Amino acid sequence: IGSNLARLFRLNYKYVTLMIGCGAAGAIAGIFNAPIAGIVFTLEVLMLDLTMAFLIPLLISAVTAATLSWFFMGEDVLLHFSNVQPFSSNSIWFYILLGIFTGLLAIYFTRMTMFLEMKFKKIKFWGTRLLAGGLVMGVLVFLFPPLWGEGYREIALIFNDRGHELMNNSWFFQWRDNNYLILLFLAGILIFKVIAMVATTGSGGIGGIFAPTLFMGAMAGYFFSLLINSFGKIELPGDNFALAGMAGMMAAVMHAPLTAIFLTAEITRGYELIIPLIITSTVAYVTIMGFEPYSVYTKRLAQTGDLLTHHKDKTALRMMNVRNLIETDFEVLSPDARLRDLVKAISQSHRNLYPVVDAKGVLLGMVKLADVRTLIFERELYDKIKVKDLMYMPEYFISPDDIMETVVEKFETSGRYNLAVIDKGKYLGFISRAEAFSEYRKTVQDFSHD
Repeated sequence: IGSNLARLFRLNYKYVTLMIGCGAAGAIAGIFNAPIAGIVFTLEVLMLDLTMAFLIPLLISAVTAATLSWFFMGEDVLLHFSNVQPFSSNSIWFYILLGIFTGLLAIYFTRMTMFLEMKFKKIKFWGTRLLAGGLVMGVLVFLFPPLWGEGYREIALIFNDRGHELMNNSWFFQWRDNNYLILLFLAGILIFKVIAMVATTGSGGIGGIFAPTLFMGAMAGYFFSLLINSFGKIELPGDNFALAGMAGMMAAVMHAPLTAIFLTAEITRGYELIIPLIITSTVAYVTIMGFEPYSVYTKRLAQTGDLLTHHKDKTALRMMNVRNLIETDFEVLSPDARLRDLVKAISQSHRNLYPVVDAKGVLLGMVKLADVRTLIFERELYDKIKVKDLMYMPEYFISPDDIMETVVEKFETSGRYNLAVIDKGKYLGFISRAEAFSEYRKTVQDFSHD
């Protein structure tokens, strides 16, 4: 909605991102009754700047959405969490371990999501994709019924100390009293949930990341508590660890620990456990950062070089288009042209570089004014020396498909002030260091202006 409204009113990049952020903040605030989490998500995941010019519209959007949600749907929270057992400092180490566990699980979630999405994209015919997705979902739901749906019902069962009902209507129901088979059942859910998610979305169904992440986090926390309790040395509260697991999983998958903390606390009203939420989220985030520097949202953008971050210099560079910087007011010469033709080109041009191309437009080399300055006054050589005898082939080129960060690196490495732009061997023009820097400063000013 925010993006479409921005396009409708033809807003510039800054206000397009602001409108998208307002839409995201409002959606999260309205759906989850979590206005704070909506604002934090926008700042942390969508990477808007924390300035008053951005913050005020986000606040208005989030509060308006939350108010309308309360007006039409009441003040009930999405997940009721009432069986809070007091946080004990003795359990800190277990929350740290849970953070590591959810961080590692998030690595599996992210990589498996990317892998399976690529597999589904390779299936060209929509009917085949639909059949494959339906077959996978049918088998998984038959074996693990909790994989059906968003998973909020199953999370509520854990929060209400009814986790044993997760095995209802499943093939494993007959072993519901066997603690080890319960752990095996939960492990299967953790393994296959991401497969079920991608099978749904990849085959054309409707789905997203939020609900599966919360579901897997709750299951991970519950599984972890049962696993520790099975040793008989300590009794961990399953509902508390399920709540912390939700925060840890979200922090790791989305690379958004603050969003995870506030969203989990707001949708459950579980503020009494804010310390475990902080511990688990932080540890989970640190764990995944060692393996996956980008979140499931930003990984594809990073691979294509389209990711915009809080670093204004990198953002400005990625907003610049190489093709828009190409300068073409250079005198082009043929390799068989004489020195006389070169002198004429020099007299007509304010440049000190002269590209040499063949009949097909392929760059063969270039002539630098400094290299022929002394020959200009040797009139007897005008018809004896050809341009191909004077040209040289530069070491560095720019492709029109290069990102600006690559262009900057080439300028720094080469030390040149002008670099030729070549597309499959054909000459397109030059990019000058001065023009690139000027455009960069203009982009930064447009992006940063409040």
